[in-house]
Amino acid sequence: MLSSRHSLPGSTDQLAPTLADRWIPVTSNRDDSPWPRHYVLDVPSDHDIFDRRLLIARRNRAAGDAARHDFLLARVADDLAERLGAINRAFPVALDLGAHHGLIGRRLAQLPGIAMVVAAEAASRLLAQCAPPRVQADEEALPFRDQSLDLVASGLALHLVNDLPGTLVQIRRALKPDGLLLAALLGGNTLTELRHSLLTAEEECEGGASPRVAPFAEVQDLGALLQRAKFALPVIDAETVSVTYPDALALMRELRAMGATNVLRGRRRTLLRRATLMRALAVYQERYGLANGRVPATFEIITLTAWAPHESQQQPLQPGSARMRLADALQTAEHSLDPATPLAPPRR
Repeated sequence: MLSSRHSLPGSTDQLAPTLADRWIPVTSNRDDSPWPRHYVLDVPSDHDIFDRRLLIARRNRAAGDAARHDFLLARVADDLAERLGAINRAFPVALDLGAHHGLIGRRLAQLPGIAMVVAAEAASRLLAQCAPPRVQADEEALPFRDQSLDLVASGLALHLVNDLPGTLVQIRRALKPDGLLLAALLGGNTLTELRHSLLTAEEECEGGASPRVAPFAEVQDLGALLQRAKFALPVIDAETVSVTYPDALALMRELRAMGATNVLRGRRRTLLRRATLMRALAVYQERYGLANGRVPATFEIITLTAWAPHESQQQPLQPGSARMRLADALQTAEHSLDPATPLAPPRR
């Protein structure tokens, strides 16, 4: 139950006291939504980069075969579970944000210290595959009260939000003090081969190019966004995953099956010409083809770890307050770039 009048699809009455005080009622302008109108928010903006309606529609279309094309999500689920297993503390209430078909949520529910996992996903057909409790909600409009969650985990969802700074602020507010954000999203090196091949083909065949692959974030940008959202102790790391396919067309087909095709608002609205497509496939093979005839596809997975501020957390020292020189701690001599400046020898 989310309130005295509405219940989550698949939820049980036993969860009512637990969830009732964690939810903020919001309104929806989607008359065709089969979900409780209090918990879906859809606010269009003229400044959006991604067409979120189209993204949801394509994810719904791909929902039936989601489990057959979730190799990246499965990799992320294993990694997030391993990271959480190394943290010696409990997270009683966790949110699986951008839950897809519930793979990450099911992994989280198996971990000790996690009592309940709430799945939040905007695509209704994907959400129906998630374990309850679950709610249809957009990543850009979290319907949770401040300081109501112990953990927010997100796998391969946040790189397609239009307002990532705002989303991070909402997550930080929804977390309890010392609550954890653990998120994996695609980074700037993702699908570079496909991006370059399509751009080259369009320039050669049509005299210009349109955006075909999303502009994913860079590591340094994400670090700045976490600080801007006032998270504490942020840690960011990146991993590059290379997957091979028989040809570039097989890659494109899998991206379609994953619901991960082009949803940029600035995309060309006409179909890719056959001649342009054939040239893109040839460029991909010429530039990136492997000795065995297959082609690689690069996916950069960036993982964010950050905490909601709490007074018990380690705080950085004020500049100039150090009591020992780094050279003394390392028991080595300090060398100046200016030979005229004398330096003290290491202390023993």
